[in-house]
Amino acid sequence: MHRGKGMKFVGDSRIKSYEKPKLNRDYSEFPGKTESFWPDFLLKEWMTGAVFLVAYLCLTVAHPSPLERVADPSDTGYTPLPDWYFLFLYQILKYTYASGPFNTFGAIVMPGIAFGALMLAPWLDRGPERKWTKRPLASGFMLLAVAIIFYTTWESSYYHDWKQQAQQGKIVFTNLDKKDPTYEKIIKSNCTSCHGGELTGGSGPNLVKSQLPAEGVKGFVENGSGAMPSFKDTLTKEQIDEVSKFIEGLEETDENGKPLKK
Repeated sequence: MHRGKGMKFVGDSRIKSYEKPKLNRDYSEFPGKTESFWPDFLLKEWMTGAVFLVAYLCLTVAHPSPLERVADPSDTGYTPLPDWYFLFLYQILKYTYASGPFNTFGAIVMPGIAFGALMLAPWLDRGPERKWTKRPLASGFMLLAVAIIFYTTWESSYYHDWKQQAQQGKIVFTNLDKKDPTYEKIIKSNCTSCHGGELTGGSGPNLVKSQLPAEGVKGFVENGSGAMPSFKDTLTKEQIDEVSKFIEGLEETDENGKPLKK
């Protein structure tokens, strides 16, 4: 086969002949289109990260974390609320077939199916199309997931009792002495499940703010009221008297333990 000028025969193809060795091209051959890693690129990344870090620190200083009162495992009336990005899962667990006896299905099976479908997405839709309108399967799953997340997040926040949430998490200082024998032996096992470990309210009313005299407390303990059962057959008269005097002496204080001015 005739070999043209500047051409070399390689197998069944023809390539140009290069006299100069093939070296890696220097970035300076493309001014304005590339940059050196050090210091240009790396310094720019550091500056960008520093700006975001300073902005984040200012945000945390200006808006400290919304701390609530000390967690109390004995307070069964407390309604926990997850952060906003988990509200959709929180709402799903309220539905009939995802709560109660179906808790496992709602908490594990349903999210497992969703994340499993996400992991299998590359195999479920293997089309070469890049435009989302030409990929109905992937686009349909994405739009359905976004719609469910948005709706359940809205529903959870709309129907949640925010006033009760703020009240139950409010930090309240009282003169409650948890080392008192009356609290340890009687109140802790009989009252805290409804009135909370701090006795500031749960599913039952706030006993610190009730300001009931000992006789009033004794009447409620012996006879019950509404959802509150009678403890007449559970506690002795001496124990009821101890509880009544203990509740009568409760009051709110400041963070230093001094009674608040009424």
